[in-house]
This record gives sequence, structure tokens and C-alpha cells, in this order.
Amino acid sequence: MIRGEIMNNELTKGPITKSLLFFSLPMILGNLLQQFYNIADTFIVGQYIGSNALAAVGSSFTIMTFLTSIILGLCMGSGILFSMLYGAKQHDKMKTSFFVSFVGIALLAIILQILCLLFIHPILSFLNIPTDIYQQTYDYLFIIFWGFFFTFLYNYFASVLRALGNSRIPLIFLAIATITNIVLDIFFIVELQFGVSGAAIATIIAQAISGIGIMIYVSMTQKELLPQKKHCYFDHEIFKKIRDYSLLTCIQQSVMNFGILMIQGLVNSFGVITMSAFAAAVKIDSFAYMPVQDFGNAFSTFIAQNKGAHEDERIQKGLKSAIVISSLFCLVISFSVFFFAKELMMIFIHPNEIQIIQQGIQYLQIEGICYLGIGCLFLLYGYYRGVGKPGISVVLTVISLGTRVLLAYLFAPTFGISAIWWAIPIGWFLADMIGIIYGIKKENWFQKK
Repeated sequence: MIRGEIMNNELTKGPITKSLLFFSLPMILGNLLQQFYNIADTFIVGQYIGSNALAAVGSSFTIMTFLTSIILGLCMGSGILFSMLYGAKQHDKMKTSFFVSFVGIALLAIILQILCLLFIHPILSFLNIPTDIYQQTYDYLFIIFWGFFFTFLYNYFASVLRALGNSRIPLIFLAIATITNIVLDIFFIVELQFGVSGAAIATIIAQAISGIGIMIYVSMTQKELLPQKKHCYFDHEIFKKIRDYSLLTCIQQSVMNFGILMIQGLVNSFGVITMSAFAAAVKIDSFAYMPVQDFGNAFSTFIAQNKGAHEDERIQKGLKSAIVISSLFCLVISFSVFFFAKELMMIFIHPNEIQIIQQGIQYLQIEGICYLGIGCLFLLYGYYRGVGKPGISVVLTVISLGTRVLLAYLFAPTFGISAIWWAIPIGWFLADMIGIIYGIKKENWFQKK
């Protein structure tokens, strides 16, 4: 056994349900903490600066989620290959994969950061940002873009650790960064009154702490599992595999968030009140289903390691266990969001902003009764990535988001904002149906092999 493995976990052994839960729990907690980055901004901005500033930060969140999804998709795709090689105990190939993927994704992150800073005005025009919040949105995004490379550092090294079965350390660095972000939000916005610029400064400082911190940690503690000089070369075969896994996962993630970006542009056309309601409700929505999203990502690592180890029976059992866990959680969250939508909206919106709260409640109650659909979709994404078929995840994402965008743009002009809200779960369930049919027919789900 390589010494670095002591700190990591093999998901190819032991009780399946326990392994899934213990591996996914730190990932769930970590991303819930990551949501506090945005929730802290939303709460403090909404309470201390006003609804216009809230709309500006909300619109910025959408574009940043899209950009981050590109890097996140590349890191996740590479992580699937790392997991397979780790499960197959091909450590030399795994180390070369680390080197090739790090160099490639780092260069792309730098290029994206430069392009965003150069083309910030066209980006704002694409988002249909109203003139009364244009300057605030510009101020926020201009600062946020400078921290984009730190986002890459965190997501890359977190993917490395998770691929090796270590989901605890990324949680620790996110916890430190979250606390830093909240404290600095209060300092820059409430004490120094820097406005939306203060929220952005607080965020990139927190991102720098998590990104640089986790990079140093991995460099110091995982030396036996990281590339040595002999592994630092361009391997065409490994590059092809990284390209196939990473590019398709990147497309899946970016298509998903590009669809959300297009929805944001349509929402913006309804005015600042709707933008503010959407900004707050989306934070709650994302927070609510984030655990099943992260469980799907953990499930993907479980599938990949067992695929590499040729544990087909364990994959079948893991699929059944994952369906039960995800479904139970979705039912609990659906109940909570539907019945407490007003109270959740009032966390971010002042009680006097009645119109904003009412629109937010409508969004949350429509989405809230349908979380089983998004929970199933995240499991499908995780499964198909894990078995080495990320192209299927791309197809399901295109179906889900294409349906959402098409229905929203067709019916919102006639039926109003509620048409946008209903288009979202319809897209989920259509993609679920196709993904399940494909799995039963082509993957022989629930059949003994």
C-alpha cells in the first residue's frame, strides 16, 4: 500500500450504504458551506444595501456559476479518471494524469479570467442588466473575476482528494473560507460601507484562502500520490482519456448553467422586483437541493472506483442504495420548502417588500414539490459519468435545459413569470424518464449479471 492511501478511502470495500453516506456527507457539508459564500452576500446585501444591490449580486451569481461550471466540469471529469485509476491501482498513470490535467485546466482558467475582464460589458449586455443596477453589477463582477483562478485551485485539488476517497479535507478548507467570508462581509459592507464591492472583495479573499490552502495541504501531505519528475510529461493516451472525460463533463456542467443563464436573462426582462425575488429564491433552491447534487457527485466517485476494480455487482447494489437515500432526502426537503417558503424568503428580503416575497414564494412552492425530479437527475449524471459514459449525462442535460429554456421563452410572454417556474421541473422529469429508460435497456439495471 502506498503511504498516502492511509489518509484516503477505497470505496470498493465495506458496507455500501455506509460507504456512500460517510463519503458523501463531507461533500454535502462542504458545498452547503460553499453556498454560505453566496447566502452571506445575499443576506447582508439585501438587508444593508437594498433590493437593487441584491438584484445586482443575484445576476452576478448566475454568470459566475456558469463560468465556474466550466472549470468544475473539467476537474470533475479528470477526477473520474483519477478514481478509475486509483481503483485499478494504476498509480503511475494516475500521477501522470494529475500533471497533464493540472497544466491544461490551469491554462484554461487563466484564459477565461482574462477574457471575462476584457469583455465584461458585453457580458452585462447579454444578461439584459437594467440601467439602474448596471454600475453595481459591473463593480461586483469586475472584482469577482479577479478571483477566478482561486476557484480553479480549490476545485482541482478538491477533485484530486475526492477521487482518492478523501472528502473531509475539502470540507475543512471550505469551513475556514466560509467563516472568513462572513466576517469580511460584515466588515466591508456594514462597517466600511463599501457596498457591493465589499461583498466581492470578501468573496475573493475567502476563495484565495480555500484555493491556496488546499493546494499547500495536498503538496505537503500527498507526496506519494502526486507526480514526480518522471511523471511530468505529455502522454497522448492519457491526454485523450482526460479530454474525453473532462470535456464531456465540462460540456454537461456548462450547458446546465448556460441554460440557467438564459433563464436569468428572461427573468431580468420582468424588472428589478422579479430579479430580486429570483435572486433570493434561487439561493434557497440551490441550498435545498445541493445535498442531492453532492450525493450524486459522491455516487459518481463510488461508481468510478468500482468500475476500475471491476466490481459490477457492487455497482448494482450501490445504485439501489443510492436511489433510496436520495428519494428519502428529496421528500423531506420538498415538504420543508413548500410549507416554509414565506419564512425562507424573509431570511433575505425585508418583510415590507411584499411583492418580492410573493414572487419568491411562488417559485419555491413550484420547485419545492418537484425535488424528487432533480434528485433522480443528479443520480443519473453521477452514474453515467462514473461508468465512463459522460456523453449520456450531456444528452440528459441538453434535454432538461433545452426543455426548460424552450418552454420558458415560449410561454412566459403569455402566461407570465409562473411559466418560467413550471418549465424547470418539466425539464427535470423529461430527462429522468429518458435516462431511466436508457439505463434499464442498455445498462441492464437491476438485472443479475
